[in-house]
Amino acid sequence: MSLFSSIPYNHLWSANINTSHPRPATIENSIQLGNGTTFIPGKKDPSIEPLIAHVLKHGYVILPSIFTPAQVEAANNEVDRLQSADTSGPASKGGRNAFEGFETKRVYALADKSRTFDCFPIDETVLKLNDYFLQPNYLLNSFHTVAIGPGSREQSIHTDDGLIPMPRPRPLFGIGTMISLDDFTAMNGATILIPGSHLWGDDRKPTREEMIPVIMPAGSMCYFLNTLWHSGGANTTDTQRRSLTVQYCQPYIRPYENMTVATGWEDLDSVPKKLLQLMGFSTLDFMGHVDGRSPRAGVEMRKQRLMEWALKEKERVGSKL
Repeated sequence: MSLFSSIPYNHLWSANINTSHPRPATIENSIQLGNGTTFIPGKKDPSIEPLIAHVLKHGYVILPSIFTPAQVEAANNEVDRLQSADTSGPASKGGRNAFEGFETKRVYALADKSRTFDCFPIDETVLKLNDYFLQPNYLLNSFHTVAIGPGSREQSIHTDDGLIPMPRPRPLFGIGTMISLDDFTAMNGATILIPGSHLWGDDRKPTREEMIPVIMPAGSMCYFLNTLWHSGGANTTDTQRRSLTVQYCQPYIRPYENMTVATGWEDLDSVPKKLLQLMGFSTLDFMGHVDGRSPRAGVEMRKQRLMEWALKEKERVGSKL
């Protein structure tokens, strides 16, 4: 008997997909923000109109204390546990380059590692904001911890769409958020940003003197367009500053065919390396990583977990026969 035959069908996704065409994007309704950003507005929920107005003008908005103390405490306990675990990925012990931050610990692939963090990407206010700034069926683009340790230097100033070589004004490809699990202060590595820089053209370059710290209590969120210039701040205190980053992207930023899932993993080494790269088993800097590793290394990690699961499932099924 196949191991998979013991799994009820209703636990599996339907084999069918929706082949009807989605509503066409109405380019005529697009909005241009200064010389930096264009986007097609979606549904505007009246309850968040002031928040939308703030983002349109400044490129970001702070949502203070939107998560409960209990949610924050649970998240911090889980961050501490994951940072001390050997299975939390290579960046959980410290960054591997200046951009990650050598004194900064990151735990990637949170949706795979713990259910404790599930509430953060699906907060109602955040989803309403996304419904306005992003197209329907937008995707989760990045979801990991960022614990900036004592002695951390300021991160390089960047935009979250900086790897996309398109001139400004350019389309809004995504949204970034920073969720404070500790109070963000001017001294402990709070995110720093340049208000209004989402309006800039390519002729305007950011400087440190223009940046301000995002000061907010634990349980808050800074929501910003990914055309906004920002960076992690320096931590001059003696304690780490814990946070989550949740990023979203437009639904069309992906191939028509999901080849990394559609392709069997049994013998990827037999596939030409160039073809593997084209299929998505590759990265562009951080884009496309799997738990802080290359997709090819991620497959081997997943295969090992599946084999361990299969052995346990075989023992479980065998014990019932």
